[in-house]
Amino acid sequence: MGSAHESENMNFDEETSSLIELGSGNYGCSHYRRRCKIRAPCCGEIYDCRHCHNEAKNSLETNPFDRHDIPRHEVEKVICSLCDTEQDVQQNCINCGVCMGKYFCAKCKFFDDDISKNQYHCDECGICRTGGKENFFHCKSCGCCYAKLMKDAHRCVERAMHHNCPICFEFLFDTMKDITVLPCGHTIHLGCLIEMEKHYRYSCPVCSKSICDMSKLWLKIDQEIASTPMPEMYRNKMVWILCNDCGENSHVQFHITAHKCLSCKSYNTRQTRGDHATSCSSGMASGMAEMVR
Repeated sequence: MGSAHESENMNFDEETSSLIELGSGNYGCSHYRRRCKIRAPCCGEIYDCRHCHNEAKNSLETNPFDRHDIPRHEVEKVICSLCDTEQDVQQNCINCGVCMGKYFCAKCKFFDDDISKNQYHCDECGICRTGGKENFFHCKSCGCCYAKLMKDAHRCVERAMHHNCPICFEFLFDTMKDITVLPCGHTIHLGCLIEMEKHYRYSCPVCSKSICDMSKLWLKIDQEIASTPMPEMYRNKMVWILCNDCGENSHVQFHITAHKCLSCKSYNTRQTRGDHATSCSSGMASGMAEMVR
């Protein structure tokens, strides 16, 4: 009896394993490998995934009044890719028994056969994320998940990812692209940051703070200014500047190259106003008066 029971268990395990692997990796779309499609609750149409729906419904060919995103948590029906049976959202097909996604989240109505992503559901974010739950923590101030390496090292910005990327304007919170957090706490697509650096842009596009150590560049600018004296008419001209890095105001001598913050020594500054008493225009006026005399 014992051996027969063990044989039945082995057959059951083999059958279960077969259903888990049947068709795995052969179905899905460019976004996910999965063995089911979804019926969009908003328009009733069938798509491979929510991204396929959103791309189709927000394309330039679609009437602007008809464009919309799928409410992912409201999906109620899925269609098995192997037997075409439409059914309520669940991991295994009620007809053929196939596993429609090795990773399945009933809360997000999400299926994915590629479990190498180490997907997990974050209750506080309200969505599934990748990378392994053990490697991330949810920052309540920022309202999103960050790598544990950043737990005591990042600057909190309220709802840091609940906005569009400042470069490409794609919504960051549920993007499939890699995201990086700048020293100022603002977030941006990693690819967009790399493109910025290719174009020699080294300040945050949101707050203008420097995104890396710029001290070597500041030394070069020091040397450039020292070797480029201003014409006589500008030498006494003073201006007010605001430092983008430390936020301090400084009253400094005008130079065509750059203006250095007196507080943190950064050249990431902007001129806020001139000094009327020592402006170049007043110098020119006095020069004209001498000529008239």
